[in-house]
Amino acid sequence: MAPSLDFSEWWSREARKGTPVVVKMENPNFSVLEIDDPDERFPQADKDRGRNAKQFTWVLLLKAHRAVGCVAWMATALWALLGVAKKRLIFRQGVAVEPQKPHKGRLLRFIRGFLVMALTILVFEVVAHLNGWHFQRPNLHVPRPSEIEGLLHWVYLSWLDFRADYIAPPIQALSNFCVILFLIQSVDRVILCIGCFWIKYKKIKPTFEGEPFKLEDSEQPGSEYPMVLVQIPMCNEMEVFEQSISAACQLDWPKDRVLIQVLDDSNEESIIGLIRAEVSKWSQKGINIVYRHRLVRTGYKAGNLKSAMSCDNVKGYEFVAIFDADFQPYPDFLKQTIPHFKNNPELGLVQARWAFVNKDENLLTRLQNINLCFHFEVEQQVNGVFLNFFGFNGTAGVWRIKALEDSGGWLERTTVEDMDIAVRAHLNGWKFIFLNDVKVLCEVPESYEAYRKQQHRWHSGPMHLFRLCVPSIITSKISVWKKANLIMLFFLLRKLILPFYSFTLFCVILPLTMFVPEAELPVWVICYVPVLMSFLNILPAPRSFPFIVPYLLFENTMSVTKFNAMISGLFQLGSSYEWVVTKKAGRSSESDLLAVVERESKGLNHSQIHRGSSESELTELNKLNEQKQNPPVKKKLNKLYRKELALAFLLLTASARSLLSAQGVHFYFLLFQGVTFLLVGLDLIGEQMS
Repeated sequence: MAPSLDFSEWWSREARKGTPVVVKMENPNFSVLEIDDPDERFPQADKDRGRNAKQFTWVLLLKAHRAVGCVAWMATALWALLGVAKKRLIFRQGVAVEPQKPHKGRLLRFIRGFLVMALTILVFEVVAHLNGWHFQRPNLHVPRPSEIEGLLHWVYLSWLDFRADYIAPPIQALSNFCVILFLIQSVDRVILCIGCFWIKYKKIKPTFEGEPFKLEDSEQPGSEYPMVLVQIPMCNEMEVFEQSISAACQLDWPKDRVLIQVLDDSNEESIIGLIRAEVSKWSQKGINIVYRHRLVRTGYKAGNLKSAMSCDNVKGYEFVAIFDADFQPYPDFLKQTIPHFKNNPELGLVQARWAFVNKDENLLTRLQNINLCFHFEVEQQVNGVFLNFFGFNGTAGVWRIKALEDSGGWLERTTVEDMDIAVRAHLNGWKFIFLNDVKVLCEVPESYEAYRKQQHRWHSGPMHLFRLCVPSIITSKISVWKKANLIMLFFLLRKLILPFYSFTLFCVILPLTMFVPEAELPVWVICYVPVLMSFLNILPAPRSFPFIVPYLLFENTMSVTKFNAMISGLFQLGSSYEWVVTKKAGRSSESDLLAVVERESKGLNHSQIHRGSSESELTELNKLNEQKQNPPVKKKLNKLYRKELALAFLLLTASARSLLSAQGVHFYFLLFQGVTFLLVGLDLIGEQMS
C-alpha cells in the first residue's frame, strides 16, 4: 500500500523541539515575544508573568482564528456546491438532461454498477472498522471457531480471503499493464519536448529559396504570383461568418490571381440571406468571390470541399487555402506560406499555427489553450521538422492541388477528413511543413457542451480512420520506419492508448485499489509522473502555470469523453460518424485586421455597398440585418452529464474508503478529482449554452 501520511509523530517531535513564534500585536500594551520552548517556565516577576500569559493567550487565539477561518471557508464552499447540486438534481430548475443513446448507455451502466458496489463495500468496511475487524490480508490467519464473533464477522473474513486470492491479482495485472502504457506515453512526451528544445536551441525553422513575392511584381508581365483558391466552408455560422469573409477578402494577393469560395451548408434561411449579402458586398468592391450553397449536407465538410473542387471555375488554380468560419488570417498569410512551395515540388502542405482570441475568457478556454499550444508548438513542429509529416488541422493551411488530386481528393468516409487526406498524401510521398511563426486568429469553445462534442469527434474519427487505412499503410511503398510511426505512434499511442490508460487507470483502477488494498497503485503513478507530464505540457504556455492543478484534474475528467469516443470510433458505433458543428461565440480579435475593415466600412455608404441591388432586395436585407443586430433572447440552460456525475460520486466514495487506510495522497487525489467531476457533471465550468 502507499505510505500513510500520519503527522502525529512529526507533530510531537516538533512540539518537543520548540517552534519559534513571533507575534506582532497592534495593541501597544503588548511587546513582541519569542517563545523558544513551550515547556520553559515564565519568569517569576509578577509584572512579566502577567504580560507573558496574555501574549501566550493571543498566540492561541490567533491559531484558533486561522483554523476557524479555514473550516468556515471549506464549509461555505461545500454548502454552495451542495446548494447547486440540490437545485440541479432535485428541483430541476432550468436543467436540460443530457440525452443518452443506446450505445452510450453501456458505459453509464457500468459506472453506476461500480458505484453501487463501492457504496455497499464502503458500508461493510465501516461496520467492520467500528467492530475492530479492520485488518489487512497479511495479518489474516485462520480463525478458530471461538474467535468468530458471528455471521457478519465470518462473512467479512471470507471477503478478505476471496478478494486477496481472486480479485486482487487481475486488478494488479491490469494496473501494471496500464502503468507500462503510461510510462511509454510519458517517454514519448519527453522525447517530443527534447526535440522542441533542440529546435529552439538550434533555431531551426522552415525557409524558402529566393525572394518573397512583392505586390508591385504582380503588375509586370510574366509575374510569378501563382493562382490561389481560398475556401471557407461553413454551416449555420451566424456569429463568425462576417469576420472570416472579411479577413479572406483582405488577403494581400493580386485580385486577378485569387478566387474566394464561400461554401455554405446552412439550413436556416435568415443565415443564408445574410451570407449572400456579405458575399455580394465584397463582390461589388471588386473582390473575386463566389457563393455556393448545398441543399443537402452530404458528407459534411468533406462533401462540401469535394463538391467545390469539382467546379469549372477552379481549373487552372495551383494552390488552395482553407479557413474554417471562425478563422481570420492576416493579410500577409499567402505571402508567408506560398513561397515555401517554390522550387520544392515534393511539398504538398504548409500548415500555420492557430492563435486564440478568447483564450483568457474563462477557465475552460485557458485549459484548452494549454493543450493546443503543446499540440502545435511541440507535436506538430517536431514532427514537421524531423519527419515532414503531421496531421492536417483542417484549416489555416495551404495545399498543393496536385497533391490533393494524387491522393484521391476529399473522401466522405470519416468525420476527420483533414487527417484522412494527410495520411493518404503522406503515403504517396508528399512532404509537409509546419510554420510555427505564422498564426491565424480563431477561437476555442467557451462552453463545456461545445467542447465535449468537439472532443468526441476529434477522438472517434481517428479510430474510425485507423480501421480504414491500416491496409493501405501496410501495403504502401513508404519505408518501414514511416509505417511504424504512422501505426504505433500517430494512431495507437497518441489516439488509442492515451485515452485508454487515462480512463482505466485513474477512473477505474484507482478507486478499485481503495476497496481491494491488496492491489497496489504506487504514489508516483498518481502524483509525481502526472505532475511532471503536466509541467511539460504547460511549458509552451508559461503564463498558464498557475492553472497546472486544474489542468491535471480536468484532463483526467475529459478522459471519460475521450475513452467513450475512442471506443465508438474503433468499433464503429452509431456516434462514430456524428458531426456536430462547434458552437462559436464570435469574439472579435484585437488585431489590426478588423480595424482596417471598420475604417473601410465607415468610408462607404449603404448605397455604395449594395449598388446594383433592387429595392425589394434592399428591404429584405435590412430586415435580416435587424434580426442579426437584435437577436431573440434565448435562455441559457445548464445540462447534467450523467457519466461525470456518477464518476464523481464513485471517486468521492473511494476517497471516503481511503480514510480507513490512512492513505493521504490517495485521499486528496480522489477527493479533488471527485469534486472536479462533480463540477463538470453539473456544467459549472465554461459558459452556458443558449
